[in-house]
Amino acid sequence: MTAGPLDAISPTSPQGLAGLVADLALGTPGLRVGVDGPVADDAHTLADGVADELARRAVPVARVCADDFLRARSLRLEHGPADPDAFAEGWYDLAALRREVLDPMEPGADVRTWLPRLRDAATDRPYRQARRDAVPATVVVLDGRFLARWEIADAVDVRVHLDVSPAARERRVPASERARVLPAWSAYLDRFDPARTAALVVRHDRPSHPAVRRPGPQS
Repeated sequence: MTAGPLDAISPTSPQGLAGLVADLALGTPGLRVGVDGPVADDAHTLADGVADELARRAVPVARVCADDFLRARSLRLEHGPADPDAFAEGWYDLAALRREVLDPMEPGADVRTWLPRLRDAATDRPYRQARRDAVPATVVVLDGRFLARWEIADAVDVRVHLDVSPAARERRVPASERARVLPAWSAYLDRFDPARTAALVVRHDRPSHPAVRRPGPQS
């Protein structure tokens, strides 16, 4: 079966959106939830809100940010800081994110453990943090870009895609990031169509006024 058209746009608030995602996260104990979008702060803020809402409901959370799982600076910047292909293909250590967090936190695993952070992007040094144990009901809440890529998509059980228009991306992605982020994100949308496979698609041109786009009938 393939997904139908996206319709039934429902305006909400940031708090309402966080609650809706938390509801999805509770469908099965111990799910892995991911929020992806072109504006890093947007995905980070929503993921924080989801984690807070789950904690309010007494659900244990493993809060993870993909920006804490970057490759070493020498690898990221081999082709310069503005190269969009290098950004899409080589900045995030998706293999490490799977190995250290998503795979060992698979729902139903006998022993669930996770690593909060791998590398400090500012110092380019490993954090050297200890792994943490997790009870079976722990929900992973991850934010990052490119979460529908083939390397990681099957390790995210519930993915929320923040749909930001080209004009809003141009306006809201920080100027220092635009040369690499904007072309890389456009290519990601074309190649992986993350809205088609997301559990929830959110119009996010204005973070203060998100609107949920619910999938239409399956066919």
